[in-house]
Amino acid sequence: MSWQDQINGDSLTWLLEADNPDVRYLAMRDLLQLAEEDVEYQSARELAHREGLIGAVLAEMQPEGYWVEPGPGYNPKYRSTVWAIILLAQLGASIADDARIELACKYVLEHALTENGQFTTSGSPSGTADCLQGNLSAALLELGCTDARLDNAIEWMARSTTGEGVAPLGDKQSALRYYAGKRGPLFMCGANNNMACAWGGTKVMLAFSKLPAEKRTALVEAAIRQGVDFFLDVDPATASYPNGWADKPSGNWWKFGFPVFYVTDVLQIVESLVGLGYGNDPRLTHAAQLILEKQDAQGRWVLEYDYAGKTWVEFGRKKEPNKWVTLRAARVLKAIWG
Repeated sequence: MSWQDQINGDSLTWLLEADNPDVRYLAMRDLLQLAEEDVEYQSARELAHREGLIGAVLAEMQPEGYWVEPGPGYNPKYRSTVWAIILLAQLGASIADDARIELACKYVLEHALTENGQFTTSGSPSGTADCLQGNLSAALLELGCTDARLDNAIEWMARSTTGEGVAPLGDKQSALRYYAGKRGPLFMCGANNNMACAWGGTKVMLAFSKLPAEKRTALVEAAIRQGVDFFLDVDPATASYPNGWADKPSGNWWKFGFPVFYVTDVLQIVESLVGLGYGNDPRLTHAAQLILEKQDAQGRWVLEYDYAGKTWVEFGRKKEPNKWVTLRAARVLKAIWG
């Protein structure tokens, strides 16, 4: 039974419609898996970069490679450099298609990455957090960045997940230690009352899923194993992960959205795990069923969480069928059922 057999209607034809060139390009790439030399695919990819949302976001970039204001680029949300780069990656942008993307990647590596590999909100190591580390690492990998400095960021992410070689928070004499935000190993976060943060952890696992297999060192593999155990020791469909300030999981776990910034949904947990090769793991059964149950009678998924008016471009009305969310769901279903 293929992934399309799991869907109520013909969502693939809907995603391939010409009214949304960005989604059309990605559906060709990820669902039809057309060859790079396919003429129709090449045309769609070029159109998305030139006239689609990718082009619209790039048009707002400053000549130096940043958005809104120079520096680490975390603020203002959600139009500054960090968010623009994360958004471009989710839109399917590629360094190979526009030189401005490589310029932006170099800018964020120069201004938001410390010498020890932490992506930071402030420019100093204390501004690091798993959600930022994972989001930017995943985005840069997706964009096609091969800068050696990104290897350093991946190593810190793996090391800070396992705890190997990282000193405790209070050891201020150590060059490599935890901080108030990135508090300890296995996604421990100050913002989650010093407990493991599944939102941040999802971003870390997403980044690891985009790392080519030949670049997964023993340290990275150890971090992946620990992360998989964390996410699959409970049923992901329940999102029963540590809640630092509440007695039950955030309702946002079950609101599928686009784009996906630091607020996370169950769909992104599954995206991360299937990207790591766990699509057939029986522990994902309920989460996959949850995804299927959220489709409508036509095999479309609605936009439940959004950033309307906060980003450079818009992605549709909330509570209506949405091509971006449907694309996310279809990718996961294809990864599971083929």
